[in-house]
Amino acid sequence: MVSQWTINGRFLSQPLTGVQRHARQILTEMDALLAGNADLRDRFEVELLLPPDAVTPPPLKVIGVRRAGPFTGHLWEQLTLPFQARGWLLSLCNTGPGLRSRQIVCIHDLNTRLAPESYTAVFRLVYRLLIPLLARHAAQIVTVSHHSAALMQEHGIGAGRTITVIPNGHEHALAWTPRHTEETMAAAGPRTIVLLGSTAPHKNIGLILGMADRLAREGFRIAVAGGADPKVFARDLAAGLPDNVIALGRIGDEALAALLRDSLCLAFPSRVEGFGLPPLEAMALGCPVVSSNSTSLPEVCGTAALYADPDDADAWIAAFRRLRDEPDLRQSLRELGIERARSFSWRGAARRYLELMAATASAPAPSAAGDPVQIA
Repeated sequence: MVSQWTINGRFLSQPLTGVQRHARQILTEMDALLAGNADLRDRFEVELLLPPDAVTPPPLKVIGVRRAGPFTGHLWEQLTLPFQARGWLLSLCNTGPGLRSRQIVCIHDLNTRLAPESYTAVFRLVYRLLIPLLARHAAQIVTVSHHSAALMQEHGIGAGRTITVIPNGHEHALAWTPRHTEETMAAAGPRTIVLLGSTAPHKNIGLILGMADRLAREGFRIAVAGGADPKVFARDLAAGLPDNVIALGRIGDEALAALLRDSLCLAFPSRVEGFGLPPLEAMALGCPVVSSNSTSLPEVCGTAALYADPDDADAWIAAFRRLRDEPDLRQSLRELGIERARSFSWRGAARRYLELMAATASAPAPSAAGDPVQIA
């Protein structure tokens, strides 16, 4: 019997962050699995449904593509998608039709609850109302780390429901051909610390920028790549950065790959993460990582990174010194990081989704309460 599924394509109308990266990669890998396996094609009929403002999706061999209006954004997701979706629905980016029961939804994190200062009031309100509704009504709940699954239990999200953990993958970073721009070429170097420039307070980049003068005395530079989406994040980068801080702004994936390859390390001092994709990308590219020791990051990085408390500037400087002064340690972390990244696979994640889709479509509808939450 053919199982009919619609993929919620709203993510193709949103800026590309880790959440949207998850959806894009699952979409393309699922399409590749279906295209390469006749038995799977006989079991699934999958369509990507797009809002009117979505960009063109990546090339797909098997999964069909359809646009449907009216509306955009949350209105499209709540008022158009439920009536246009055929069969079961797969929503991969935190949100979906709140009352749709024939749905698998991936809730990546609870960051709006854990770090409310990083988000606008409207954004917080939408997520505060929608996430519990989705977790109550959807047939299956997915998240990207055991840390996020445990937090959901703690906050009563999806109480009495099974939470399936399907982590992110690394292969997309291997497709980036490292290619410097003039700016990244000038910024890279054996004493350059790469910092991602989100100004959301929970990303904690102020810790590293605040020690810029101390790092300058040690001979370190900080290359800040990226920027914030003003529609979501409530603060902007501070002006007047020290001379050893190079603000690169938004750069492409190829330039980021070259910057990471040719710099000392990636510093990732975040206080709150549902997964933490940038450290995984850096490890896949052979760039050592100094990470916060909080939330999901030790789960992702394992023994392949150096860790520091997100409030302890001295610990971060000590880690940077070790990477500068111990070439054997840096080489070891490069090798460990590449190996660690290989354990996170988009192809494997897409296969897990297909298995869950098959099981969900053949199972009776879930109740809203029952046995304790299980983390698969």
